[in-house]
Amino acid sequence: MAAPRYPSLYQINTRIWLHELGLAAGRAATLDDIPDAALKRIAGDGFDWVWLLGIWQTGEAGRRISRRRAESFVEYGRTLPDVTVDDVCGSPFAVSDYAVNRDFGGRPALDRFRERLGLHGLRLMLDFVPNHTALDHAWAREHPEFYVHGIDDDLRREPGSYYRAETRDGRRVLAHGRDPHFPAWADTLQVNHRHAGLRRAMLAVLESISAQCDGVRCDMAMLLLPEIIARTWGDRALPADDTPPVDDSFWPVAIDRVRRRHPDFVFLAEVYWDLESTLQQQGFDYTYDKRLYDRLRSEDAAAVRDHLLADLDYQRRSVRFLENHDEPRAAAVFPEPVHRAAAVLTFFAPGVRFVHDGQASGRRLHASIHLRRRAAEPVDLGVEAFYRRLFACMRRREVREGDWRLLPCRPAWYGNPTWQRFIVFSWENADRRLLAAVNYGPTSGQCYVALPWADLDARTVVLQDLLNERLRYERDGADLARRGLYLDLPAWGHHAFELTHRPC
Repeated sequence: MAAPRYPSLYQINTRIWLHELGLAAGRAATLDDIPDAALKRIAGDGFDWVWLLGIWQTGEAGRRISRRRAESFVEYGRTLPDVTVDDVCGSPFAVSDYAVNRDFGGRPALDRFRERLGLHGLRLMLDFVPNHTALDHAWAREHPEFYVHGIDDDLRREPGSYYRAETRDGRRVLAHGRDPHFPAWADTLQVNHRHAGLRRAMLAVLESISAQCDGVRCDMAMLLLPEIIARTWGDRALPADDTPPVDDSFWPVAIDRVRRRHPDFVFLAEVYWDLESTLQQQGFDYTYDKRLYDRLRSEDAAAVRDHLLADLDYQRRSVRFLENHDEPRAAAVFPEPVHRAAAVLTFFAPGVRFVHDGQASGRRLHASIHLRRRAAEPVDLGVEAFYRRLFACMRRREVREGDWRLLPCRPAWYGNPTWQRFIVFSWENADRRLLAAVNYGPTSGQCYVALPWADLDARTVVLQDLLNERLRYERDGADLARRGLYLDLPAWGHHAFELTHRPC
């Protein structure tokens, strides 16, 4: 089956999922214990991809770091009040070995899981963490030259940013992995992408991953860009063993290498700092769209609309979300009516529709990636019912395969500024048409929307709201063609109209 133009991605925290299955079974669970009914449900909701977060082997060093700080337990306890030391398993982004975690059943279990996904028409996405490794990754001992090095003065001056490692060459000061805007990640070591040997080893890792899945979500992908390496590390990124430094970007080489073997393999980048277009140009199929999320959080309708004026090819390759493992739960940060309005804008925009496990049941407590367990929460039946209707819309052919337009709005009458808060999309595929409209603001509003279709004259147009089945309207097509569609919506109100017509 050909991939849809606008696919949907479902993210699951593997360790939490398996822990919950194990509690129900009374024994440790592996990937083989994931029920086919769960995969059928995900596929039935219209998803094309399953991203298993944290599939790779982690080690004791990462667990130790995650367990040792009292502040961490305070943070864990905010969303899991009865947290214990045994619950702390370490970050899945402190990878000690790119082998399927032994607790999950290893490579054979993953292969079987992937095969079962395929039977439901689902593709598998896994993590690739190219900026750093765990403290106890084999490279740290056997290939210290693969890392960014420091000196004793660095360790004394910035003890949270450097680490004294035992290596084959004796004790060496190595840098912790980092994003230049935040403190270093103490459970990781920073690899040096200017070292040719590291590049070869990382390419081999990526090729190995590509044989086990259909795509990778590349963690903090922008950190590998040469200009970011230079800004973050300067001369520290010169190879410690005096080999000639590599100055080109890793991504075009890596993506081309994998695509030679797997032409349909998908690369998705976690990326920030307005570098999305740069990574798309370097070969990424899709890039995170944190800007849209931030503008929705700020409740700024004009900024959302301006954002959606970007080039359509760029938007098609954008990953739209309301939450993920890094962001707080949507139900916790978006008040209920805002949540629904933001979801309509997010998932009716062109791009990849990215949904986090628990989002559609209204979970409010953020689950730490350092823990194997999350708090029990009741299903929010209102949120669940809304997402059920929304997923049905996302499954529609015109929304997955069709042509999208951002439609112009104008004042409903002179002196009424509320039209500026309206954001309206149309989707069309063959004879199927859908109109999504949102009043993204805190008061009621009115506007006229110019419709893009020239065949409305001499027809009665029927508008059936797919998100509220009780709302059905009939309008004169000639009037719609001349004046546009009049909308009057409450604060944060929304429609998803299926448009059909018949002769007058």
